[in-house]
Amino acid sequence: MLLRPRSRSRDSAEEDGNIQERHFRPHFLQAPGDLIVQEGRLCRMDCKVSGLPTPDLIWQLEGQTIRPDSAHKMLVRENGVHSLVIEPVTSRDAGMYTCIASNRAGHNSFNLELIVAAKEMHKIPSFIEKLQNTGVAEGYPIRLECRVSGVPYPQIFWKKENESLTHNTERISMHQDNHGYICMIIQPATKEDAGWYTVSAKNEAGIVSTTARLDVHTQWQQSHTPKPKKLRPPASRYAALTERGLDVKAAFFPDYSPTQQPGGLVESDDL
Repeated sequence: MLLRPRSRSRDSAEEDGNIQERHFRPHFLQAPGDLIVQEGRLCRMDCKVSGLPTPDLIWQLEGQTIRPDSAHKMLVRENGVHSLVIEPVTSRDAGMYTCIASNRAGHNSFNLELIVAAKEMHKIPSFIEKLQNTGVAEGYPIRLECRVSGVPYPQIFWKKENESLTHNTERISMHQDNHGYICMIIQPATKEDAGWYTVSAKNEAGIVSTTARLDVHTQWQQSHTPKPKKLRPPASRYAALTERGLDVKAAFFPDYSPTQQPGGLVESDDL
């Protein structure tokens, strides 16, 4: 049995032989929610609307209609998705947005809030505690240490004289923690370890350095010479770092297999 194609349902009215078209009020099939965008980034608000005839869309910020310019663009894709694109976003773009779709049958709208997060602040590194000149008897352990701050947290570079130190060895290990403490442990120290040591801290905002002298003295052979002791951090720092979850053994004890700490030790051509 052959079926005749079903005709589309429509309201019709005969007037001078013309058939009037049915009108459909706009209806949003897709609409974005509230947005948080970092200052300087791109913001895109996408929506999709139905209606007959095809609705016209306008975008408003705090009740004021947005006009296209170099930073604000209204786009329509082939699949019917309308977009408001803002690039770059500034603090002036923050607020309540309204998208209004309208045609002969009526109008519809939705609202969303755009929050513009402040751009990440950059702060040049600075040494809260600098390297200090120090000396040690040959065969004894020594710790060179300092503390640095900076946003974002800087990369750390060590040098002895003009030689970059990038790898831990059996005698020399370099460590840093999440609170800016940096140290190099040499155990045992030899005459060859004497010299000028430099720590440099670098991030996107700049680079700073601190330098100090290490002297290694000859150990006189005496029957009552005390044996070298393992280095331990001061009690106050030990308590503070342990309370914050730092593995102090890994960071300060050279006979413990060191693990790579955040930031890493790398060699830079800028130093």
